[in-house]
Amino acid sequence: MDRRRFARRVVISLGIAWVSPRSLSQSTHVPRLGMLINGGPGVTPAMTAVRRGFEQLGYREGADIAYESRFAEGKLDRLPALAQELAARKVDVIVTFGGPSTSAAIRATKQIPIVFAIVADPVAVGFVDSLERPGGNATGITSNDPQQAGQQMELMRMLIPGLRRLAILSDADIPGADASGLAPIERGNANAAKAMGIETRVLKVRLPDPDLEASFDAMEAASAQGLLILEVPVGMVHRKRIAELAASRRLPTLFSAGSADAGGVLSYGTKVDDTWPRVPVYVDRILKGAKPGDLSVEVVTTRDLVVNLKTAREIGIAVPPDLVKMATRTVE
Repeated sequence: MDRRRFARRVVISLGIAWVSPRSLSQSTHVPRLGMLINGGPGVTPAMTAVRRGFEQLGYREGADIAYESRFAEGKLDRLPALAQELAARKVDVIVTFGGPSTSAAIRATKQIPIVFAIVADPVAVGFVDSLERPGGNATGITSNDPQQAGQQMELMRMLIPGLRRLAILSDADIPGADASGLAPIERGNANAAKAMGIETRVLKVRLPDPDLEASFDAMEAASAQGLLILEVPVGMVHRKRIAELAASRRLPTLFSAGSADAGGVLSYGTKVDDTWPRVPVYVDRILKGAKPGDLSVEVVTTRDLVVNLKTAREIGIAVPPDLVKMATRTVE
């Protein structure tokens, strides 16, 4: 046989084996990835990051993986039915973004593996037994920082000397509420504030059409001196409108680090968008045989502090120099 022809055949064969992430077999099964999305159809940063991650792992859409997406279009009460639909379709893995979609998926199936992101505290809400050993059929990545609530209060106290009353804006649809009506992320911040002698008023609104004006009226009636916007669906989707309303009432704000583009005075913490590129890695390991209950939940720990001096000037407050020095980025 011609040596050059033989070498060319070997190279082609090796190339095919290297490109495909699946083991060489006669199976023609293409894994189907169910994606449960809070928003509507279209390109989103989360979906873009996930698809790019699979491409980097060597997955080709249609050949090595297929996407089956379901969209709640901001109506989170639709998530349970959409999750049940994916379960009935018997997709290979379900990917969820946020507490409401993860809760819906876990209720819909105990057999199909679930990989989550944007879940503040998966242990507190009961999605996993522990971060080290999830135990059930769900695992994933969290940007939850146990120290963040206390640090947020310290930042707000630096920004607003003598702070006594703080409003907290949250989402009525996040899971894990106790008898007080507060979910873990809400309790954590309320307790951190109480420890510093700060009184809090937690206001919950709901997608797709939150009555934000009424919430701000309630903040004003409670004489709130500042506003903390939690990293929850409504706070992310409507972040710019929230920042506009706060600025119109000269109310200093602290958003999550991932919502720095909203234009609040401060943005702090870990970022949910750091979790998205890790989702394909978890799915890949599950498709190769790993059990989700054995895969430790990964915790993102990098924190950012953005100080928006432009917004501060517009609402008439001076940001202390020591706080500016702490910033990883400032907006002039």
